[in-house]
Amino acid sequence: MKHELSILIPTYNGDCFDQVKALSRQAEAVGGLNYEIIVADDGSTDPAAVERCRRVEELPYCRFITCDINRGRAAMRNFLAREARFSWLLFMDCDMAIPDGRFLMNYLECEAEAVVYGGYVVGEGEASCLRYIYEKTNEPLHRAECRRQRPYQHFHTCNFMVSRQVMLDHPFDERFHHYGYEDVLFGKQLRLAQIPIEHIDNPAGFFTFEDNAHFVAKTEEGLRTLHEFRSDLRGYSQLLTFVNGIHIAPVRWLIRLWHRLFGRIERRCLCGPHPTLRLLKIYKLGYYLSLT
Repeated sequence: MKHELSILIPTYNGDCFDQVKALSRQAEAVGGLNYEIIVADDGSTDPAAVERCRRVEELPYCRFITCDINRGRAAMRNFLAREARFSWLLFMDCDMAIPDGRFLMNYLECEAEAVVYGGYVVGEGEASCLRYIYEKTNEPLHRAECRRQRPYQHFHTCNFMVSRQVMLDHPFDERFHHYGYEDVLFGKQLRLAQIPIEHIDNPAGFFTFEDNAHFVAKTEEGLRTLHEFRSDLRGYSQLLTFVNGIHIAPVRWLIRLWHRLFGRIERRCLCGPHPTLRLLKIYKLGYYLSLT
């Protein structure tokens, strides 16, 4: 069993107080555990959100750090790893819930030597919420037995534990400033370094979902990131693999034309009350190819 742990949570315009409170309660219940919880605000634009998060300082062994500028998701995680005191790091996104009373203990008892990913479960949402539809449909892929089939491709930063030394030796690529794919490249870097990722069923809870307009905007940002780093991410994105398989130039031209003519209508439908995953796939393909 591991006896020391730094819990690290980057946040941006979010409120993670309840999450930290639940983690603190579990950490306090583990006898002999040396721990700390560090929440780092990545240049939030909402002062009220910053003050809500600042309340974590009321909890034992909790620290809150603010940054004047937005460093980006990759740089903030690297910063937290350097700030951490202990040899094991638990990274969590700030919007994850703690649904299991043994959540921390499951990680501490895990025999992984380098990296372990616990996955996440999806809560209930509205049938009109595109993010909920997307996550619920893909929920079976988050089970450990499925993730183990492609351990480096099925890795996300929302809930994972890593050796601090591994993290310092193999930091996130800080070229990734915008949303998306920094975790995918991190998985690739671990594979190239022959560092194993252990997959276990120790999920955090994904219980809150942004509205459709925000989700579509984040999807577009992620597609721009994918396009920018397409050479680095080759073989690690299904969309990229599909696009690279379209060798007939007129087909690519027709898809771009379709997106130019109907992309705005598709986007309105996706942001409306009746979105579908099929339309999302069509929109993503057209949007990506319109970037080339």
